Amino acid sequence: MAELSRNQPKPCRRNGITTNDLNRTEVTEFLLMGFSNSLEVQILHAVLFLLVYLAALMGNLLIIMLTALDAHLQTPMYFFLRNLSFLDFCYISATVPKSIVNSLTHNTSISFFGCAAQAFFFNDLASTEIAILTVMSYDRHVAICQPLHYEVIMNRGACVRMMVISWLSGMICGFMHVATTFSLPFCGSNVVHQFFCDIPQLLSLLDSEVIIIEIGVMVFITSLVVVCFVSVTFSYVSIFSAILRIPSKEGRSKTFSTCIPHLMVVTLFMISGSIAYVKPISDSPSTLDLLLSVFYTVIPPTLNPIIYSLRNKDMKAALRRQYGMLHGYFD
Repeated sequence: MAELSRNQPKPCRRNGITTNDLNRTEVTEFLLMGFSNSLEVQILHAVLFLLVYLAALMGNLLIIMLTALDAHLQTPMYFFLRNLSFLDFCYISATVPKSIVNSLTHNTSISFFGCAAQAFFFNDLASTEIAILTVMSYDRHVAICQPLHYEVIMNRGACVRMMVISWLSGMICGFMHVATTFSLPFCGSNVVHQFFCDIPQLLSLLDSEVIIIEIGVMVFITSLVVVCFVSVTFSYVSIFSAILRIPSKEGRSKTFSTCIPHLMVVTLFMISGSIAYVKPISDSPSTLDLLLSVFYTVIPPTLNPIIYSLRNKDMKAALRRQYGMLHGYFD
């Protein structure tokens, strides 16, 4: 309780009016409560998150290295995959390390500007990931449904433009979220019932009268996510229709086994994130809310390397080539 009450720095100003009520003091730091106050649960959480984090880092760094070094992987598909892996490396690093440190040190505080920075990078990278996953589904659609026009449609210039637009769109979404949320007066409670600075939980600390603009931003961006999801669904419906026309049963099975895991992760990521951002704001979130956040923060950057490397014949062949070159160099 001493930690929860230490943030009493200065009076809060609303509409130019200053109040000395201690329950309306301006927030200068937040307390990320995470999954539990229990020491044992915090240690377990830190260990599990550390293992997942290391696995995600190694997997994504491996993909970045292979797609950059191997001459056989210089195609649009692996260009997009390299961008996705770099993004996932940054995406999981925006939230998980801070949560691990908080659990190990039993210090849940994060500064106001630190929270704003974390919220910006998280929303920036999450929005960029949605855009890149949509582009990747379109790339597979063209490759399977229009193979004769693939090189013309997915030329290098088009690929670079799509990636630039994806990264810029993410930055704009992140800026919109942070600009509208952190320009509002946080007065009173500074307890965030989440393991990172997530916008929906931050909004629960604000008066309902002042959050209408941010709610509008959330609805607008969620609408864009729905458009992306519809685009991904359309691409995969076309892909599956084309796959069913493949005469070889082995060929159909191989293509399905590659596409279905990707579609599952995309669906899980987009739907869980959209639910978290459009459901009614609660002052006392449940354990289900915390688990839901794991589905759009931790699972996608951890599963993507498994789907795109361990299940990918070209990636495994590239790994063998790079290992052979490295082994020959040291011999």
